[in-house]
Amino acid sequence: MNRKLANIVAALGFAIAGATAQAHAGELADRITSGKSIRIGFANEDPYAFPDSNNQPVGFVNAIALGVLKQMGYDNIETVVTDWGGLIPGLQSGRFDMATGGLYILKSRCESVTFSEPLAKVTDSLIVKAGNPKGLTNYEDIATKGAMMVTGIGYSNIEQAKKAGVPDSQIMQVPGQTEILAAVESGRADAGATGYLLSRSVAGKSGGKLEATDPDAMPGSTQNWVSIAFRGSDKDFVEKFNDAQKKYIGTPEMMKAVEAYGYDAKLLPGDKTAEWVCANR
Repeated sequence: MNRKLANIVAALGFAIAGATAQAHAGELADRITSGKSIRIGFANEDPYAFPDSNNQPVGFVNAIALGVLKQMGYDNIETVVTDWGGLIPGLQSGRFDMATGGLYILKSRCESVTFSEPLAKVTDSLIVKAGNPKGLTNYEDIATKGAMMVTGIGYSNIEQAKKAGVPDSQIMQVPGQTEILAAVESGRADAGATGYLLSRSVAGKSGGKLEATDPDAMPGSTQNWVSIAFRGSDKDFVEKFNDAQKKYIGTPEMMKAVEAYGYDAKLLPGDKTAEWVCANR
């Protein structure tokens, strides 16, 4: 092979390699390379993720996400606030790049999005009137006592309740925690169903009218893992995000960042992987 031909072959090799690398880069990696912001999407779900008075991202999921991105060297962040039911559709449609709203990893969701490794472990709980007059402590109680349950549109509690035998006719779906609070306070629903942290937060806003039930009364199957959702095409970025998150989770810096939202050592995710949770939840 003469020198001229060798140079042409080498040039073609570099071009093919470059095209292959570009083909494997997801939409988010392309945005970052072109200098665009990373758009994080979330709803108003205190203490998971919500906007402050200046529309800035707060809540423990946002705190962890921003901490990990900072470790990766990224600080060009854009906030997109949506309703809970719009998190996965908004991610899929390209409205934002990461859903930091406090989504549980569920098999049904794993078919639509790619989750980062878990960042918190939580259990379901009910919101009931003070004193729990109807004695509702879990989904089985709601089913057998014919109680009306309220939860958010798209919440995983809908699946859990149905597994326990609660029919559709006993499940009221509303946009979010404000409406859950109103439904239980007014008596339109006997119990609100959410994760324990959210139950505690919502009950705390009722002025003593409501309380959160003991999460230990729920079956172990209601234990869930919170994660951040990405588009399936951004798996290249998710791998790098997971590497950075592994180094950040549980550090003094992280624990200080989430302390104000009630996140403590009990909520650390443990050793379960996103792959395991996708297969088992």
